[in-house]
Amino acid sequence: MTRNIDAIIFDLDGTLVDSEVPGMDVLFEEAIKLGVAFTREEAHAIFRGRRMAECINWIAERVTRPSPEFEGDFAGRFTPHIRRVMAGRFREGLDAMPGALALVTRLDRPFCIATNGPREKAELTLGLTGLLPHFENRLFCAYEVGHFKPAPGLFLHAAQALGVAPARCAVVEDSLPGIEAGLAAGMQVFSLCHPGAVPADMARRIRPIQSLAELDLALHG
Repeated sequence: MTRNIDAIIFDLDGTLVDSEVPGMDVLFEEAIKLGVAFTREEAHAIFRGRRMAECINWIAERVTRPSPEFEGDFAGRFTPHIRRVMAGRFREGLDAMPGALALVTRLDRPFCIATNGPREKAELTLGLTGLLPHFENRLFCAYEVGHFKPAPGLFLHAAQALGVAPARCAVVEDSLPGIEAGLAAGMQVFSLCHPGAVPADMARRIRPIQSLAELDLALHG
């Protein structure tokens, strides 16, 4: 599977930077304040890999204690609030995923990031973890491209920018929407998801890995 890979396209949150858990925790905590009744585990299962608008709409449909702060245009008011709280949480302490820096430092083929998140968030998390210098001009954000995972457009845009055919690109993902997007784009997919969380029809078409160090070994071993 690794013999015909000419480029690597990374997801960001939960793949290169350990921002997925604190980000979902913020969504969970703020939803609880508004009366949404669910558990942290349920929140993570619902929000993982989803675009912010989908998460906010899900919360809006279940609010039982409306806040005057968010009356009227709930999504328009709540979304920037969530972004500010998340940014503050990240600044309290954020790490690169284990093996991320070593992997991107020694990669011997073109690589980039394709994320559903906005550029401001991506540059913040990459900057906090020391990864930003490795992705100058190689950061593709769905808000700018106009395509969000699980649709394949974001990955296809990244492949075109790298000048590599989709079939010769590998996608590294930690969420089902990202895996779905990679497969739809006709790319090879490395999955950091727990194998039990991946539907059987997807599992047959991807390569599960337990860490970025394992990917590094597969590519350079």
